[in-house]
Amino acid sequence: QVQLVESGGGLVQAGGSLRLSCTASGRIFSINVMGWYRQAPGQQRELVATITDFGSTGYADSVKGRFTISRDNAKNTVYLQMNSLEPDDTAVYYCNIQGVRLRVGTPSVTYWGQGTQVTVSS
Repeated sequence: QVQLVESGGGLVQAGGSLRLSCTASGRIFSINVMGWYRQAPGQQRELVATITDFGSTGYADSVKGRFTISRDNAKNTVYLQMNSLEPDDTAVYYCNIQGVRLRVGTPSVTYWGQGTQVTVSS
């Protein structure tokens, strides 16, 4: 069984920074894509950033230039460095991993973290 443990959320003033971490535990053979999504109250969940196992990254337009995603494949961990935070960044941030295989040749599975709250005050 795979579990995702997120950390790093909290309350910060506008202009501040936070770093989110998400570690996947379990007997994992490979993970294709790791990413972060967020959901603000009354809003749909939206993509924030993704990173592939080869290091290719993608970002939502709203966070480009402010957020940086990275991963440590040896630790099955993905990070999200968030700088120049704005009140509109306030949301629950969810870790997401896709293309997870527990053994060679087994079907890939997607997992979600439990979410971590990020609140940016003005």
